[in-house]
Amino acid sequence: MTRALYLEDLAPGQVYGSGEATVTEADIVRFAGEFDPQPFHLDAGRAASTFFGGLAASGWHTASLTMRLLVDSELRLAGGIIGAGMDELRWPKPLRPGDTIRLESEVIELRPSRSRPSQGLAKVRTTTLNQHGEPVQVLVANLLVVRRPEG
Repeated sequence: MTRALYLEDLAPGQVYGSGEATVTEADIVRFAGEFDPQPFHLDAGRAASTFFGGLAASGWHTASLTMRLLVDSELRLAGGIIGAGMDELRWPKPLRPGDTIRLESEVIELRPSRSRPSQGLAKVRTTTLNQHGEPVQVLVANLLVVRRPEG
């Protein structure tokens, strides 16, 4: 297991990877049926004549899969992955049945807290890539990161 990373362990430009996850048609339909029941997420036949030209995972499904991969990624933050907000969330390409995704998380900026000296914020760009290296999601999030305890 990778050691926990504190704010002091991070530096702009560092990139952390993840494992992979493959999404199936059944996964897409199951998620959409509960959380985003639109035709282009539920039925491959009906999806063919939509903007997507075929079945596509909900962006929120992509975001959920990204979170799962992020929790188990190389970016093992002490205290966990705690979001304090986001600056950007884009889905440049749809996630399709059979796609295998992985993450690249780049530290963009670090900011120690003035009011809470035991923590700080890390701005991290997490790009979710399909098996062709194409981004299916780009997330720029501000993560609360604990500082290394003194002593």
